[in-house]
Amino acid sequence: MSTEQEAPQDRIFTVPNSLSLARLVGVPLFLWLVLIEADWWALGLLVFAGLSDWLDGKLARILNQTSKLGAVLDPAADRLYILATLVGLTIRDIIPLWLVVLLVARELAIVPIAPIVRRLGYSGTLPVHFIGKAGTLCLLYAFPLLLLGDHDGAAATAAKVVGWSFAIWGAGLYWWAAVLYWEQTRQLVVAGRETAGRETAR
Repeated sequence: MSTEQEAPQDRIFTVPNSLSLARLVGVPLFLWLVLIEADWWALGLLVFAGLSDWLDGKLARILNQTSKLGAVLDPAADRLYILATLVGLTIRDIIPLWLVVLLVARELAIVPIAPIVRRLGYSGTLPVHFIGKAGTLCLLYAFPLLLLGDHDGAAATAAKVVGWSFAIWGAGLYWWAAVLYWEQTRQLVVAGRETAGRETAR
């Protein structure tokens, strides 16, 4: 029974993982499209990335194809798209440097969590929190709108306003998730100490 439940966790070649890999392959292409100002192609690729991000999680549950690799690939693809977008839009002066610093600082803030969790005997990654996923989605919505807002016309102006709304919410949720991840880590550390204390008492 346990073997059947654990087997899907070790799968590599699954439909959700294929979608995540496709997203990863698209990261350098997306950055290149932004830098050469092929905005409509870049927007199309970013829309595909957003849809596949939603679809791979859905399919993983429907097809029972969750895997350890997928748990790593999915957030990695999201972070790389955000990083590529930050680089491209900063070079083109579409977003200010303070937003880049704010989002990069958040990533650096959670870097120590993995080694701490590994030292406690866990896999090294915490489950992706809903708040973090919501923040990522807000940012993935914000960036194409800000890219669209770099053009002329009423639609571009509206896109810029909505894009900045998503960007501010996304950054806030992103940092909120970081606080929650550190709280989860603290609880694991406390639980580990209590377990060690009981074993010593025996």
